[in-house]
Amino acid sequence: MIYLAIYLAVISLVAIIMTVSDKRRARQHRWRISEAALLLVSALGGSVAMLLTMLLIHHKTKHLKFMLGIPLIIVAQIALALVFWRVFHG
Repeated sequence: MIYLAIYLAVISLVAIIMTVSDKRRARQHRWRISEAALLLVSALGGSVAMLLTMLLIHHKTKHLKFMLGIPLIIVAQIALALVFWRVFHG
């Protein structure tokens, strides 16, 4: 369980860094982080951190792909966690 917590902490930090970096790059008219990469990190466990960061810094909040997609990823991750919990604990 400790390994899962460490993994989620690391992937959440990656999600935060990527989101802030993409916002900064957008303001500077520089090369951007792809939407696919952002969504992949979200799907790999950084969804809550990415959503909270997006809302905090107002990045991609007008993009339906992110404002609907990331909450759907969170719901899917919760459902998957519940399935695993039920299988292994009960």
